[in-house]
Parts: sequence; structure tokens; C-alpha cells
Amino acid sequence: MVVSLAGRDILCLQDFTKEEIETILKTAEMMKIWNKIRKPHRVLEGKTLAMIFQKPSTRTRISFEVGIYQLGGYGLYLNAQDLQLRRGETIADTARVLSRYVDGIMARVFDHQDVVDLAKYASVPVINGLSDFSHPCQALADYMTIKEKKGGIEGLKVVYVGDGNNVCHSLMIAGTKLGANVVVATPEGYEPDKKVIKWAEENAAESGGSF
Repeated sequence: MVVSLAGRDILCLQDFTKEEIETILKTAEMMKIWNKIRKPHRVLEGKTLAMIFQKPSTRTRISFEVGIYQLGGYGLYLNAQDLQLRRGETIADTARVLSRYVDGIMARVFDHQDVVDLAKYASVPVINGLSDFSHPCQALADYMTIKEKKGGIEGLKVVYVGDGNNVCHSLMIAGTKLGANVVVATPEGYEPDKKVIKWAEENAAESGGSF
């Protein structure tokens, strides 16, 4: 089932239903095919995406910047020095000002609360490009790849080995919502956030997966 996600923020995948995550993946798969066969898909013609980078990143910048261009829009790169946040301007002020000029905001931040506050005060959609708590776009890309290679996600065993970080959190959340059997192995003292563990258990009970 395809559902409308117009105007939605993407901060944490726990905010989305199974059907909504599947809609994102199906849309991405369709656009990937269109791009491969050179079918025009300029669905963001004339739109501008502000890309805030508190933390520099090669892959995140390239993927968002190239992606917005391929969809017909324009990517506006803003690093920490380009903004007034260190000189007294609040995140609320930044969100309100940017909302007057751009059609969406992507932010790669240190503190998850920063992207939450951006979304609270912005009147345009906000996408979390990475925070210390969540990395939703990375998890969506990973599950899209798994789906392409395996034909689906429901019932698959997905194993994560490493520290319980932002990527781990997003993989746990999305996997259990999509009906996967998610296994996480972390060193002692580096476990995922207890709140995310609770979410994963609840998601799995609802989707038929496991954690």
C-alpha cells in the first residue's frame, strides 16, 4: 500500500509506520530505475534544499547534492561557519529564516535535539542527515539494498555487529517495523539506547519479526 508522505519530516524512523517506510523504499526503487534508463524525473523542479553540515561528510553531501539535482532541484550547502548559530542566533531563528527561502532542510548535526528543534520551528520539511541518536537515511539505503539483493525484508535475519550507535538504532527500528528478525551484538558498555530496544521489541511484536 502506497501512502502520502507530503510535508513530513524524517527525524527518526520510529515516527513512521511499516507502510510508510515501504512507500519510501518503493519510491526510491522506482526513481533508481528511472535514473538508470535516463527517464526524466524532475519531481522537485524549482525546489531548493538547504543542507546544513555541523559535521562534514563526503558521502552525505554527495548523495544529497547529486540527488536533488537529479530531481530537478538545487542543493544549498551550509557549514557551521555559514550560519550564525555560534554568534547568538538560535536554532529557532535559523529554522524560521531558512523556511522563508527554501523548500526543505537537511541537517547533519552532533546533537539529535538540534534536528528536532529545527523541525519544530521550520515551516518546511526537515530531514535528519545524521545525529548522535539516529541515522534514518543510512538505514533506508541499507534496507533498500537488502531488498534489491534478497527480494524482500520480511522474515530475513539482519545482524548488526558493532557499538550501539545512531546507525544501529535506525537499523533496529526499521528492521523490526519491516518484519525482519534483527540481531544486535555489541561490546559490553556500548549497548543501544534502552528506549530503542523497547521500540524494537514492540515493533517486532506488531510486525511478526523478532529482536
